[in-house]
Amino acid sequence: MSSKGSYGKRVLHILSRFGLDSFILLLIGMIVLAKLFPQGGTGEGPWSLSSLSSYGVSLIFFFYGLKLNFAELRAGLRNWKLHTIVHGSTFILFPLLVLIFKGLIPTTAYPLWLGAFFLASLPSTVSSSVVMVSIAEGNIPAAIFNASISSIIGVFITPVWMSMVNIGGSGNVNMTDIILKLVLQVLVPVVLGLALNKKWGHWAKHYKKELKYFDQAIILTIVYTAFCESFAKHLFDNIGVVELLLLGVCMLALFFVAYIITSLICKALSFNREDTITATFCGSKKSLVHGTVMSKVLFGNSTMTGILLLPLMLYHALQLIVVSMIAQRLAKDKQHMDVVSDPGEVAI
Repeated sequence: MSSKGSYGKRVLHILSRFGLDSFILLLIGMIVLAKLFPQGGTGEGPWSLSSLSSYGVSLIFFFYGLKLNFAELRAGLRNWKLHTIVHGSTFILFPLLVLIFKGLIPTTAYPLWLGAFFLASLPSTVSSSVVMVSIAEGNIPAAIFNASISSIIGVFITPVWMSMVNIGGSGNVNMTDIILKLVLQVLVPVVLGLALNKKWGHWAKHYKKELKYFDQAIILTIVYTAFCESFAKHLFDNIGVVELLLLGVCMLALFFVAYIITSLICKALSFNREDTITATFCGSKKSLVHGTVMSKVLFGNSTMTGILLLPLMLYHALQLIVVSMIAQRLAKDKQHMDVVSDPGEVAI
C-alpha cells in the first residue's frame, strides 16, 4: 500500500510540474461522473445541488472580500500604466480577438464559439496569477492588486460583453437584470467581506487552505450540475475527439496571441522585467472560479451551460501548463543574469 501511495504521489508531483494538479483531475472526474450519472445533477428545488451551489457562490465571494486588505489595494494604485495594460488585455483585447472570428463560425459550432467569447470576457485569476508571477520573480504587489481589482471589474464588464451576443437563441442578455444579480450575488458579499476584514481577516488568512477547498468544492458542484444538464439533453453527441482537439488548439492560439501582443506593448512602453512579467501573466490568464460562478447567473439553468464551460475549462488547464513552463524558464534566466538586456522580451 505504501509503495502504491508513494507512486501516486510521484505521479501527481510530475503532473503538477506541468500545471495538471489534483483539482484539474477532479474537474475531469466531475465530467465523467456527469456522463455516467446525469440524473444526480438535474434535480430542482431549494435543496438541489444546483441551488446549493448558488448559495455557495455568495459565500465564495464573501470569503474573497474577507481576505482583501484596503491598505494593499491603495498601495497598488500608483503604477497606472501597468494596470491599464493588464485590464486592457483582459477585458478588451481578449473579447476582440474572439469576436473577429464570429462571422467565420458555422452554426453548429456557435455554442463553442459562445463559450470562447464568454471566457474571453472574464476577469483574470487571483491565486495562480500571483503564484506564477512570484515564481518568475515579477512585480508581486502589482499582481495582487490587478488580480483583485480584475475580479470586481468583471462583475460589470463581463455581462456588458455578453449582452452583445445571442445566448442559446433566446435573444440578447438582459444586461440590467444580469448586473443586478451579479451585484447581489457577487459584489455585495465582496463588499461585506471587505468591511469585515479588520475583524475577521486574520481568521480568513488562518483558514486560507480550508477556504480554498470550499471554493473548489463549489466549483466542482457547479461543473457537475452543468454537465449533467448537457449530457441529459444529449448536447455533446455531435462533439467528438477531433472537435475537442481543435478547440484546444484554438485556446492555445488565443493565449499566445494575447500574450505576445501584451509583451510587445510592454516593450514599446519600456516596461522593466518585473512589470512586463506581471502584465503578461495577469493579462493573459482567465478565472475558472469567476467563470463557473458567473455562468450560474448569466446562463441560469440552461442545458447549454456544460458546452459553454468547455472552452474555459480547456483554457484553464492549458494556461496553467504554459504559464508554469514560462515562469520556470524566466526564473532560470534570472538566476543566470543579474541584468536583463531587453526587459520587454519575455514572449516565447
